[in-house]
Amino acid sequence: MVHVSVQGRFVNQTQWVELAKATDHSGFDCLYVADHLGSSATPFAALAAAAVVTDTVRLGTCVLNAGLREPLSLAAELATLDALSGGRTVFGVGAGHTPAEWTMLGLEYPRAGERVDRLVELVSAVRLLLTGEPVTTRGTHFQLHEATLSEPHQVQDSIPLLVGGNGRRVLAFAVECADIVGITGLGRTLSDGHTHEAEWSASALDSTFGLVDSEAKRLGRRPDIEALVQHVEITDDSERVASGIAQLVPGASTEDLLAAPFMWIGTPDQIAAQVLASEKRWGINRYVIRDDAIEAVGPILQLLRQSN
Repeated sequence: MVHVSVQGRFVNQTQWVELAKATDHSGFDCLYVADHLGSSATPFAALAAAAVVTDTVRLGTCVLNAGLREPLSLAAELATLDALSGGRTVFGVGAGHTPAEWTMLGLEYPRAGERVDRLVELVSAVRLLLTGEPVTTRGTHFQLHEATLSEPHQVQDSIPLLVGGNGRRVLAFAVECADIVGITGLGRTLSDGHTHEAEWSASALDSTFGLVDSEAKRLGRRPDIEALVQHVEITDDSERVASGIAQLVPGASTEDLLAAPFMWIGTPDQIAAQVLASEKRWGINRYVIRDDAIEAVGPILQLLRQSN
């Protein structure tokens, strides 16, 4: 079964409440909030507001920047949201990739290996803290001494973990410990600090998803695989639209865009068929769309439900 979630952007109270209700009523699996310091709403405040106006949709982060989080405060945020939402929290986290989120604070942008090291330490510490037991750790990035999260208590036995990224080490870590492996297909961060090269050729995708599959088999695990959809466009002329977008996406061809799971371009029938083909080829059973695509995706959701 293929699940579709929404990554929402907070504009104002009215817009956010309407968006939360729309995701809840339209059959989406989760409402996610991104984590970009200085350019997006704080995730947990926005998700707490969404929790009180929704009933069934899950609420999560897609994804937190591990480089700017501390384990005890983060565990408390997650447990609070889980209690407030009645057990609907998803803990989504990545290594972080936007240099300005460090440099604005007067910090040096860490090397990739350091960012992944911190991600691994953070996830381990947070999951231990969420058990409510005292935690003592002495790692490279965090030191805890008898740290205990006694209140609040999470509602779920275990808050689902989403680890997102595209680097081989991050994906291997995600397969090892996460419930959901989030794959962006984005490569090197470009000079503006925000955009990325796209690694969406058939060979690159086979390599990325093949790594996930081989690691999962080696470990005897079957995590969900989630793709972040960068663009949705309903059209009868998918090749023309993809050709125009290819001019704006470094490293991607028209053919890449039409086949990649990160772009939904075509009629609802064509996109639904693409989703099912990607599930068969790469095991992708979850997608995240941007909130401005909710209306366009409605017919696609109907077709996917009929196929299940």
